[in-house]
Amino acid sequence: MKKLSIMLVMLLAFGLDCAFGQRDPAADVIYGGLLRAVMDSTDAARRNNRGLEYGEKGDYDRAITEFTEAIKLNPNLAAAYYNRGFAYGKKGDYDQAIADYTQSIKLNPNDAPAYNNRGSIYNNKGDYDRAIADFTQAIKLDPNLAIAYSNRGYAYHSKGDYDQAIADYNQAIKLDPNYAGAYHNRGTLYYSKGDYDRAIADFTQIIKLNPNDAGAYNNRGMTYYGKGDSDRAIADFTQIIKLNPNDAGAYNNRGYTYNQKGDYDRAIADLTQAIKLDPNYPNPYALRGNSYIGKKNYTQARADFQKALQLNPNNRTAANGLEELKRLGY
Repeated sequence: MKKLSIMLVMLLAFGLDCAFGQRDPAADVIYGGLLRAVMDSTDAARRNNRGLEYGEKGDYDRAITEFTEAIKLNPNLAAAYYNRGFAYGKKGDYDQAIADYTQSIKLNPNDAPAYNNRGSIYNNKGDYDRAIADFTQAIKLDPNLAIAYSNRGYAYHSKGDYDQAIADYNQAIKLDPNYAGAYHNRGTLYYSKGDYDRAIADFTQIIKLNPNDAGAYNNRGMTYYGKGDSDRAIADFTQIIKLNPNDAGAYNNRGYTYNQKGDYDRAIADLTQAIKLDPNYPNPYALRGNSYIGKKNYTQARADFQKALQLNPNNRTAANGLEELKRLGY
């Protein structure tokens, strides 16, 4: 069996972790388990903490407004820069996020989480060298900061330095054996190296930690498929559907696996459901076209390949399907 079809949907590494929510202790409220000893006026604290409330709700525009007001009241309030940097990062304004984290670090040079978060933004920008430098500094300041090891591992992973990445993931897990994100990242790396047994072990550990983690089932199912164990792959994709009946990707993946087993009727049923859930998703059309070829329904196969190419002109499965129909005289 070929190593992996690009038509399957792999959930990549969880990636980077940022810690959001620094409350000024003047308001006597702690969020996120990270308290910063910042002595500040009550007004600045109130605006900072109101920004956290908006941030918790995902209303980052209002959060930024409140953090900005807190900074106006006290330009030396590092927590407000830190929090505003997180909000900008969530909005995808990476340059402004870096500027705020940098200012927070200037005000508090020993702040390991600020280095971790700025490193995460650099990683999102693809600036892996600066990301690694920040994660390394965070680790120097706090050798027990598991998320910094995991994040640095992700940066090394992105640079192709798999050995260093695994070493960092191992250390993150050693520091926090319940750190699902590190297992996800390490498992994904093992998968990319073709070390399917270790990848399965990591994804299984995540499921033990959280039996409702659909991403772990998906990735384990993908890995079982890579090993040639289609039945276990189908079982994992089925579990995702039980957890979320509206997951088009799970139907796509299970349908693909049924197709590879030659069970074209079940494949068509799953791929049709994927299309119903997401009509603009080109992969199920292309895969269903292959299943229709298997059933010698060439007219429907052509219609599906054409639809897939309409949605994505670069869909190779659909293009190859049309070539196959031509070879068959259809």
